[in-house]
Amino acid sequence: MNLTAATLRNPPAAIVAIVFAVAFGLFSLNKLPIQLFPDIESPVINISTGWRAASPKEMESEIVEPIEEVLQGLPGVKEMAAGANAGFAWINLTFGMDTDMQKTLVDVISRMNRLKPLPRDAMQPVITLGGWDGGTPALTWYFLQVLPENPNKVEDYFTFVEEVISPALESIPGVARAGIGNGNGPMEELQIRFDPYRAAQLGVQLPMVAGLLGQSNDVSGGFVDIGRRQYTLRMAGRWEPEQLGQMVIEWRDGKPILLGDIAEVKVSLPDRNNLATQNGNPAIGIRIDRESGANVLATLNAVKEKIDELRAGPLKERNLTMVQSFDASVFIYRAINLVTSNIFLGVLLAVGILWWFLRRARATLIVALTIPISLLSTFIMLQFTGRTLNVISLAGLAFAVGMVLDAAIVVLENVVRLREQKAQPDDAARKGTGEVWGALLASTATTVAIFLPVVFLKDVEGQLFSDLALTITIAVSISLLVAVTIVPLLASRWLKEEGLTDHNIGLWQRITSLVMRITHTPKQRWSLIAGLITAPLLATWLLLPELDYLPPVKRDAVDTWFRFPPATNIDTIEREIVDVINQRMAPYMKGEKEPALKNYYVLVWPGGGTMGARVQDQSRVDELLKIVREEITVNLPDTMAFSAQGNLFGGFGGDRAIPVHIQASDARQLADVAEQAVGWVREALPEAQSRVDPGTADAEPELRLLPNDRALQEQGWTRRDLGAVVRMLGKGLWVGEHFDSVKRMDVILRAQAWDDPEALINLPLATPTGGMVPLSQLVTLDRTVGPNQIRRIDRRRTLTLVVVPPETMSLEKALHALQTDVEPKIRAALPSDGNIQYGGSADNLKQALGTMGENFLIALLILFLLMSVLFRSPKDSALVLLAMPLAMVGGVLAMQILNLINFQPLDLLTMIGFVIMLGLVVNNAILLVHQTRSAEREGMNRHLAVEQALMLRLRPIFMSTLTSIFGMLPLLLMPGAGSVIYRGLAAVIVGGMCVSTIFTLVLLPCFLRMGAKSQPKLADIPPHSELRRLKSVA
Repeated sequence: MNLTAATLRNPPAAIVAIVFAVAFGLFSLNKLPIQLFPDIESPVINISTGWRAASPKEMESEIVEPIEEVLQGLPGVKEMAAGANAGFAWINLTFGMDTDMQKTLVDVISRMNRLKPLPRDAMQPVITLGGWDGGTPALTWYFLQVLPENPNKVEDYFTFVEEVISPALESIPGVARAGIGNGNGPMEELQIRFDPYRAAQLGVQLPMVAGLLGQSNDVSGGFVDIGRRQYTLRMAGRWEPEQLGQMVIEWRDGKPILLGDIAEVKVSLPDRNNLATQNGNPAIGIRIDRESGANVLATLNAVKEKIDELRAGPLKERNLTMVQSFDASVFIYRAINLVTSNIFLGVLLAVGILWWFLRRARATLIVALTIPISLLSTFIMLQFTGRTLNVISLAGLAFAVGMVLDAAIVVLENVVRLREQKAQPDDAARKGTGEVWGALLASTATTVAIFLPVVFLKDVEGQLFSDLALTITIAVSISLLVAVTIVPLLASRWLKEEGLTDHNIGLWQRITSLVMRITHTPKQRWSLIAGLITAPLLATWLLLPELDYLPPVKRDAVDTWFRFPPATNIDTIEREIVDVINQRMAPYMKGEKEPALKNYYVLVWPGGGTMGARVQDQSRVDELLKIVREEITVNLPDTMAFSAQGNLFGGFGGDRAIPVHIQASDARQLADVAEQAVGWVREALPEAQSRVDPGTADAEPELRLLPNDRALQEQGWTRRDLGAVVRMLGKGLWVGEHFDSVKRMDVILRAQAWDDPEALINLPLATPTGGMVPLSQLVTLDRTVGPNQIRRIDRRRTLTLVVVPPETMSLEKALHALQTDVEPKIRAALPSDGNIQYGGSADNLKQALGTMGENFLIALLILFLLMSVLFRSPKDSALVLLAMPLAMVGGVLAMQILNLINFQPLDLLTMIGFVIMLGLVVNNAILLVHQTRSAEREGMNRHLAVEQALMLRLRPIFMSTLTSIFGMLPLLLMPGAGSVIYRGLAAVIVGGMCVSTIFTLVLLPCFLRMGAKSQPKLADIPPHSELRRLKSVA
């Protein structure tokens, strides 16, 4: 082979190449961004907006529905989901994975420009790539707390966080956003709090006051020329906050009525609508998100350094501190350290297997050098392709440890065989490499080809697993280059003085004799073919595990979600819920009870909240989960609590949650059916957790004011005037903005607090007719209820039944139970226009299975065509592929054995294992077929060629198989952080390789000996051949 010959002629060039690969590999390893998982781009565009004090119904009718109208018919939209809460609304547009998102984003912006004007005080819609309530997990969380010597409340520092903390953190390279968690914090307002009784007494009409305040703006008159100079003409019509009290709102009997006569003007925060505590102390939660592709560990370290600077500066000056809660680096270090240790352990095991076969230190070292050269060179390519160092890519390296040895083993074994035949070192290296080059190229090409469909998958699963495929592809490709250059060079130089006897020659002879004996007659061969193909296929079908979506990657934390009674205000939630939880958690936080807590936080808002708790000893998280469920969250007034171990792939239930979207035009009937569905789920899946989102019992009590149009006309008012007054009597009417060249504040006109509905309708109002009437003369008060949240899917009102199967149940089994036992009951109870859709993991699993099936078939086709070209025979290509059923049953059996110890469904990553296994198990078949055909081309009888192929290739087959298996064994057996990600995949590959290797050595000789025209003559059979003994017996 030319490349081998060139290397043998120029050893210094090869040494320089090795040094280059090692040096630049170490450099790339140091520069690669480190994170837990690969970056995943979701084809989602989010539109979010707000409208102060608006109810969910108003948000739906005035904002959500008009936006949906202009976006209807957008090309490529798979789902349009929307949510309307009090004062806030969002719309998520989900597209197909092949959508050009930048072009689509421009199209969305263009359509939004055609949107009719929104209410004057509504926020302009913000359009971003990525969905609301399901985006990238936070890089970390910090909580701002006041120190004991600080007399102020933590709520007084919201502005400090926005103006000092957030800009400081966002200046760090790699930080995309740092701000108050769950959206923007409460910004300061310029509040004008008026006394409605005083206003009515003075005859001040409230709509007129609002109009005057709204018209108090600066006005520019442009430029005027005066003499030789040009002047700006400008009216300073805006009032400063300290001057607003002197604003004349009306003249009465020659005397002015000032705004200060009826109102107090002050800058303050709006009414709080959320609350945070950490470790029992009032706090402000600060969420920090990273930029896509940023080095997680480097960014986290920079954040911690910046926090230390803030603690020594502005935080110390104000008697404040910041305490970290969630730290992603902890799990990343654990997971990466585990994979790294598995890699080193796998290397030791693989090298140990090498030495057992070769029993020569130098020969073992020659092959073992392939590992560092290939793996370090892989880091260069990972950096070049813009990848990151994560658990998935490192798992790929761990799987590649044994695989990169395959080519080197075959080359060295063939060189050694020729040296045993007294060939000269350079001749043995050149000829030995050339003899196996075709087989090595075929096996490497098939391995690379099998991964191509995975590398280029565009869906979320493909993005997650492409790093695994790419890493193995690069490592195996480089190992081929090393095998045909460095290995023959070192073999020609280092093996000159060693004894080159194969200590296991007797074992190979016995195995060869056994195979030739049991495949001697056509009847024996047909029986074995029938059994070794049909039995594995049948066993695979019977033993195939249940399907799941993604492996449940758990954190050492317990997450809890709360649902509070409708309309419970934040003060009541603090007093009856948060304070009780803090009291119950205190003994665990102080270490008085076990397990001791590392930290915990509580975030609440009207209607719901969340809590996260972490233990000092990560092995005791199950104990904490039991305590949270049975002690911490029990007997809370009218509160529902859902607790589970934290999941790295998502929120409640992670990617195991099954959302069932239920739709109908009759809202009352829809709510009734959804509530009944929870009971039906309990019957079908007793151990599953289920809830309805939004909750059917979450209706907010509503004071609905029905206008009396005749009375309004008599008083000279319109419904618009009355609407403005109602806003003033509630959370306040937005009348404009104030900008002081530093920050912008909303100007809010709001009545002083009233105590009960009777006080509201009895408030006096001055009207244009000069009279004073109570509000009750203008409206009728109706006590009713309204939704506190509204969800829409594809422009229809939707209630979502969220079902989380137990940990020991696969997603497929849970989905089957829902479809057979629950869905028919729901459909029967719904009206004729009702509908059911599955979303989340259920929908993703269905799509992923279709994609995986297509890619599996594509991989088979690529293998067949590629080997047909390499072997120049479609028949031989088909023979190699017939070894696949044996590998499939091996993988399935390994999973069933693993299930006896740990629950292991067939998730998507495990399915990738079957694809990887295809590229590995065909390598042994390729070696046998290639050697057999080579001998036949030299004139050898078919039966003798098969026997010789077995005798010559058994050692490299067992060496490569066992080094691959033992290199992956730590991934299968070693427990620890993140091991669940690749345990099933490792089981499939190890099981498949074990079974296929054993039985392929029987099945392929059966096929290869079929169709032989004649038995060899006795004189042509070597003395020690099993064929000679069988012929003599015959």
